[in-house]
Amino acid sequence: MSFDFHKYVASMPDFPEPGVTFRDITPLIGDGEAYAAATDAIVEYAKSRGGVDAIVGPESRGFIVGGPVAFKLGVGLIPARKAGKLPRKTVKQDYELEYGGTNTLEIHADAIKPGDRVLITDDLLATGGTIAATIKLVEQLGGIVVGTAFLIDLKDLKGREKIADYDVFSLMEY
Repeated sequence: MSFDFHKYVASMPDFPEPGVTFRDITPLIGDGEAYAAATDAIVEYAKSRGGVDAIVGPESRGFIVGGPVAFKLGVGLIPARKAGKLPRKTVKQDYELEYGGTNTLEIHADAIKPGDRVLITDDLLATGGTIAATIKLVEQLGGIVVGTAFLIDLKDLKGREKIADYDVFSLMEY
């Protein structure tokens, strides 16, 4: 069955601040058929990239997208968490936030082995800061980023420019 995934995204004007339209994916992930179709599409993309050894998803919606993809591929999910959330030795990467300020992502230092083929997943590609930081974390550990996959690409925010050297797959564009 072919899906018009746009029907499963709620657009919320002026959130989180005036002039911003928030694209809410909770209707999509709340509908079993739509969530399964989105997962299957990303799984097929992963297979088209020559297979993957692991999925990396940044906190927290990257877990929601990446978890079922990892399950269907029979590979692990590596969480990229905000600083201080992981209990063992980590590698860290700072990045700029979309609405100002900075944050830090971390992954466990032993989560990726040199040569591991990694797909990075998240709910949306906005300015690209979070994904660029996630890419740097994977590469610090010797992983190979074979692609990035999103439910939504917010084209006007030009996130693709920040990750121009990497393949980008998205189900929808706004």
